[in-house]
Order: sequence, then C-alpha cells, then structure tokens
Amino acid sequence: MTAPTKPTHRDDTTTPADEVENTALHSPVIDWFDEHARDLPWRHPDAGPWGVMVSEFMLQQTPVSRVLPVYEQWIARWPRPGDLAAAPSGEAVRAWGRLGYPRRALRLHGAAVAITERHGGDVPTEHAQLLALPGIGEYTAAAVASFAYGQRHAVLDTNVRRVIARAVTGVQYPPNATTAAERKLARALLPADEPTAARWAAASMELGALVCTARNETCHRCPIAGQCAWRLAGKPEHEGPARRGQTYAGTDRQVRGKLLAVLREAHTPVPQAALDSVWHEPVQRARALDGLVSDGLVEPLEGGLYRLPQS
Repeated sequence: MTAPTKPTHRDDTTTPADEVENTALHSPVIDWFDEHARDLPWRHPDAGPWGVMVSEFMLQQTPVSRVLPVYEQWIARWPRPGDLAAAPSGEAVRAWGRLGYPRRALRLHGAAVAITERHGGDVPTEHAQLLALPGIGEYTAAAVASFAYGQRHAVLDTNVRRVIARAVTGVQYPPNATTAAERKLARALLPADEPTAARWAAASMELGALVCTARNETCHRCPIAGQCAWRLAGKPEHEGPARRGQTYAGTDRQVRGKLLAVLREAHTPVPQAALDSVWHEPVQRARALDGLVSDGLVEPLEGGLYRLPQS
C-alpha cells in the first residue's frame, strides 16, 4: 500500500530554472547557518510551536539580548497557550517588563485565548489558521509556520529583506515598508522542498542579524559575498527615502513606558498622583495616559485610580 503523500505548503510557483539559479544562494547560506547559528532557546526542539510564537512576538523591533531573560521567565510561567489564556491580560503586560511596544503583550494574550478556545490549546499548523488569530499578521504567521512546522513560506523580517536587497537586487537597503515586489522576489527565492525552505528562512534571517547588518556589514564573513550584487556594484549609497530613525527620549513612548512602569510595580490600584510624579509636562502626560487607556493597557477606576487590565 502506498503511503499517503504529505501535503505541502507552497506560496508560489517556482520554475526548475529558478531553482537551479537560486541554489547558489541557498547552499552557502544554509551551510554557514549550520556552523554559526546562535544557540537560542526558541530554536530548541523542546520549545515547540508556542515557544516559537512567543519569541516572534517578543523579537519584533527588540534585540535578542533584551528578549532572552523575559522569554525564559515567560515560558517558565506560561509554558502553554492555555496557561497564559487563564491569566488576566494585565499580567501579560506586567510580565512584558521593559521590552517596549507593550501592546504586543495584549496581542499575544489574545492569541493565546483564541488558540485555547478554537484549537484545543495547540498552536495551529496551517498558515491561514495562524493568520486568523488576533494580533498575528502575515510575517508572524509565516514565521511560526516555517520555524515551528517546517513549512515553505517567505518569512520577511528586516534582516531577510536587507539580505535580499543587497545580494539580489543590488541596493543597500530595502524600502521602508515591505512591497509586493519584495514578496514576489522572496517567494521566487524559496527552495522547492519544505525542509530546505524553512532552513533558508532561518539562515537568511541569521545572516542579516549577524553579518549583513544595517551598519558595519562584515562582507569578509559573508558566505555569498562573491555573488552579492550590491558588493559587486561597489556598494552604492542608498538613494531611496531617508531611513527612519527611532527616537525615544522625550517622546510619548517614553512617557507611556514610565507610566506603565509604575503600574507594573504596583499590585493594587495606583492613584493619579503617583502617575503625575513620573513626568513633568502635564499635557503630554495626560495624552500618554489616555493613549494607554485607549489601547487597553491601563484600566481606569473610580476615584482617580488606575491599574493594569484584569480581563
């Protein structure tokens, strides 16, 4: 009796000629990754799909060094989606600590609730099911499907986009926002078989994080330097729109962070006066607090008290 064929998860059609041409990129990068990949806890087999999902939420716009301690504490406390779903969403915000962009904590909590209610507590395997979870966009759905389940998807984070822009397109930086052309090219670059495609996704991401960095790229360490279109063109300067800088000091983001820090440390409702003391400018402080309430990160109570959400 013939064994049933395992369904594949393809998101494009690649011609044999494309596959032969792209192998010149795949093999060196994957071989480099096999030797140089960082030993990260979400890459361990025992991390499972939930560990992969948690890491992907935390790593958005946040370096690995800051994520590691929070990730380990999070997984120890909530080893499965159902464990997090059973906790108030405010506890997710508290445990998020100073990772920044704390709405990610609420989104991860919402995803855990949906996984528990819709999928019996197991992170779904299908890309469409992942994409249907609250708080999960195209990138995260593709990353979890690829890294947790070994499927064939274009996983386009900033690092991968930069590697493709330089090695294939010949420009220093990709556009500020991901374009349809980038997605099409990334799909065309995918290896044909699922395991290799998943490995390529992880390897190209690691290459961008460690070697083909935004600044001070180390081309002498790059396994595809000899075929990098940008390097071969003499590393022309970026000609597109100015790169967006990430300012923090004095912004509403900083004020929001200071307000949340007070609430995270408190296990009882906090009076308005305690929040007023963290920032000198009352208009900006009020705007930041209103934003936190609007985003569901802070819950106002009677008597001018505030707390983390209890839902």
